[in-house]
Amino acid sequence: MIAQPQPQLMTPQEYLEWEEQQPLKYDYINGEVFAMTGGTLPHNSIAVNLTSALKNHLRGKGCKVFMADAKVGVSLQGPFHYPDVMVSCDLRDQRSRKIIYHPCLLVEVLSPGTEAFDRGKKFKHYRRIDTLKEYVLIEPDKMNVESYRLNEKGKWELTSYSFEETTANGTELEVYLTSVDFRCPISLLYEDVVFPEDNLEET
Repeated sequence: MIAQPQPQLMTPQEYLEWEEQQPLKYDYINGEVFAMTGGTLPHNSIAVNLTSALKNHLRGKGCKVFMADAKVGVSLQGPFHYPDVMVSCDLRDQRSRKIIYHPCLLVEVLSPGTEAFDRGKKFKHYRRIDTLKEYVLIEPDKMNVESYRLNEKGKWELTSYSFEETTANGTELEVYLTSVDFRCPISLLYEDVVFPEDNLEET
């Protein structure tokens, strides 16, 4: 994310109207806009893999799956962000054309430039969405997934999944996204992803 120089703060409505005329996507936080920078190919592959799997899993269940071009609004006043993957099963979002306000699942694929923000302030923003049940962070350079889930006491609990972990019978660990009752081997999320050590082996 790169801050966009501007003479004055924008209102949410000014931002929404202004962004429609821009060639780039922009997050909106407290009157300021931030240009969304492009991700890596592994970043894109992971988002595509998860989106495709979720789309197949949720077909016919009244849920919608979105990728990076879909905007989420924490409230009508913002902040507004572009999560890498998002699912809404809320009737209020079914006919939306520009902004999702009631997601149950938000996913970010981490990158060095945005990891601290995704873990910190962005998660703080997302926690204000009353329909959100799960926030997932996926590392692009190794098979590691972190899922933050809202428990029955209203607290966010972390569950981690790593490729190095195995089940009791020795099979590959499954990632379980409870918000949409979705399970898959962790390797499915990383299909076609080239890791840094793979590049080193080729040189």
